[in-house]
Amino acid sequence: MRTFITIISSLALAGSASAAASGGHQLPLFPESPFNGAPLSWISNSMIMVWIATLAIVFFCRAATKKMSMVPAGFQNFAEWVIESLYNFFKGILGDHLAKRTFWFFGGTFLLILTVNYLGLFPGVGTMGNTDSHGHFKGFLRGGNADLNMTGAMSLTFAALWFYWAFSENGTKGFFAHIFAPKGEFTGIMKVGMIAIFGLVGVLEMVSIAVRPLALSFRLFGNIFGGEQTLEQLMGLVSIDALKFLPALPFMFMELLVGFVQALVFTLLSAVFLKLICEHSDHAEGEGHH
Repeated sequence: MRTFITIISSLALAGSASAAASGGHQLPLFPESPFNGAPLSWISNSMIMVWIATLAIVFFCRAATKKMSMVPAGFQNFAEWVIESLYNFFKGILGDHLAKRTFWFFGGTFLLILTVNYLGLFPGVGTMGNTDSHGHFKGFLRGGNADLNMTGAMSLTFAALWFYWAFSENGTKGFFAHIFAPKGEFTGIMKVGMIAIFGLVGVLEMVSIAVRPLALSFRLFGNIFGGEQTLEQLMGLVSIDALKFLPALPFMFMELLVGFVQALVFTLLSAVFLKLICEHSDHAEGEGHH
């Protein structure tokens, strides 16, 4: 699907000259501040979008818990279904113990990414703004996950929590044994050889652990930025303002699916990474944890 969108984006870029002539513009690679000069110039258009998404989630939670009852109805029922479905999903990956301990992060991150992705598809995001004295257009709002600062911050936060959870679940000795120690029983020269082999494998695993935040952040950023860039270019192909949405409309529905999938992929991979380092503790779930 994303490959198909990339092809369409390339075709749209081929017509960028006509898009520019009709008032279209490309989404810049970096976020910009819609405010000129201090003291608000540090606020970027992607930051504003994330704040709006956060407020939307807060209002969602407050509305769901305003009049709680033992037999949920209406909006409370919908909210409980959303949270329970998310919890059962992560419980199936992590197990009951880890799910209880980490759901606040995985569930919250999924809802934040999904909300930010969908808000980025609202009319006016990326298209409403002002033009400075140099003729450069700056949008008032920008998709939050089309900003590498946002996706990088989430990935680094997960990396820090991953180390905390991994050490607290395994202990220091167990953590390094899980990565470097030979798996299985060996004797004699075979044991020496396996120690050397698994030591090298452990080094590669540490490199993989270090690269994970980069992979998570660039995967989410690249998919969302590519989708928004595609929509921008397609809208620029029509010169009549009232009809600019028509070329992008079919891909808008596709981006609804992509926004959900990318939120799921980010949190799913994060949960799997945590499960892999803690999987040896599964047999002890009924015996207590650190």
